[in-house]
Amino acid sequence: MTEHADNKLSATDVQAIFDRSPFIGWLGLKVISVDHERQEIKVRMDMRPELERRPGTRQFHGGPIAAFIDIVGDFAIGMLVGGGVPTMNFRIDYLRPAIGSALVAVARVRRAGRTVTVVDVEIIDNEERVVALGRGTYSSNAG
Repeated sequence: MTEHADNKLSATDVQAIFDRSPFIGWLGLKVISVDHERQEIKVRMDMRPELERRPGTRQFHGGPIAAFIDIVGDFAIGMLVGGGVPTMNFRIDYLRPAIGSALVAVARVRRAGRTVTVVDVEIIDNEERVVALGRGTYSSNAG
């Protein structure tokens, strides 16, 4: 990973990538912080009617949560290597209904190898409860 040190992305860089992507832009993801030393990124997803499981419940549908986990997991390594990376695999454990005005994803690189990186992602609700856990396996090289 040291060969990519000069390719690291700032929060502004990651947000610009998010904003240029039709799908990520549609989700409305907003970067809260990137921490290269801790290999951690925090991103917010606000509730909108299109993301609700059932109209008027303010409960996030599992599909947008899955996309949120994959995208933020991707950029936990992507911010270190200069851009988005291919997803090899990811899984989700939904722990409780995700209800509220926004969710925050906190993604941390668990292990970064030469070709494969494993990232853990926590999805946190407005009450600071973990509502879902994700783990993704990503290529370690920007694609």
